[in-house]
Amino acid sequence: MPELPEVETVKRGLAPAMEGAVITKAQVNRPDLRWPFPERMAERLTGARVNALRRRSKYILADLDTDETLLIHLGMSGRMTVSGVPLGQFVHEHPKAEKHDHVILDMDNGARITFNDPRRFGAMDLFATATAESHKLLAVLGPEPLGNDFHENHLVAAFKGRNTPVKSALLDQGIIAGLGNIYVCEALFRAGISPRRKAGQIAAHRVAALVPIIREVLQDAIRAGGSSLKDFRQASGELGYFQHSFDAYGREGEPCRREGCAGSIARITQSGRSTFYCVKCQR
Repeated sequence: MPELPEVETVKRGLAPAMEGAVITKAQVNRPDLRWPFPERMAERLTGARVNALRRRSKYILADLDTDETLLIHLGMSGRMTVSGVPLGQFVHEHPKAEKHDHVILDMDNGARITFNDPRRFGAMDLFATATAESHKLLAVLGPEPLGNDFHENHLVAAFKGRNTPVKSALLDQGIIAGLGNIYVCEALFRAGISPRRKAGQIAAHRVAALVPIIREVLQDAIRAGGSSLKDFRQASGELGYFQHSFDAYGREGEPCRREGCAGSIARITQSGRSTFYCVKCQR
């Protein structure tokens, strides 16, 4: 599932084609994805101007001049691609329709936004912008890791007394919004903290040091266009490249890249997910 860097990359790729533009035609080709689409979604979107695109955790939010907000979740295999407008030096012509093109938005600037989702774990919702903070998917989220509300005191307080492994704590969207398996593994590697450690047993100064490390990992990934392991593509259709920089994730059996460490990367299963870490230098 795309994590924060992938969703941020898609949002940034969509912004030039969508922000300030009017949806001249919204085409909805099925009644649902993971959940049913909102009533009259195509009708409510058609004619609306996109005032701004923003991201909250792993969700893209399009604020419309109709005082409604379109929420988009990519799910496991969802892609949002742009065609018909200049991207860099090239114009991406509208591709032929594909089987899993479930929602298509034609914009008044000539752009077409296509949401394709073969596995249909993605989702869309449409609700009053004024109620966004209380939306059931957004109200439960913790602070954005790249925002001012995510700081050392917050993380130290959130970890205090917790008997769960630190990896599970970092995946808790109520503590930090947007982190997933890949970037938690990478952040813990850079911090030298074992994913097995209980969150409440890690010294406060080490927990505090995780904050800038998490931000650094996410920013590095965004600059690389996210990570493409299976289905993820940027809005331009290009792959992300951060997977070539992984220090831990997916490197089972390979040598540790930390200078002076002679260990290797191991894989264990935590809460049904693969965890990758160096058994020697992550303590």
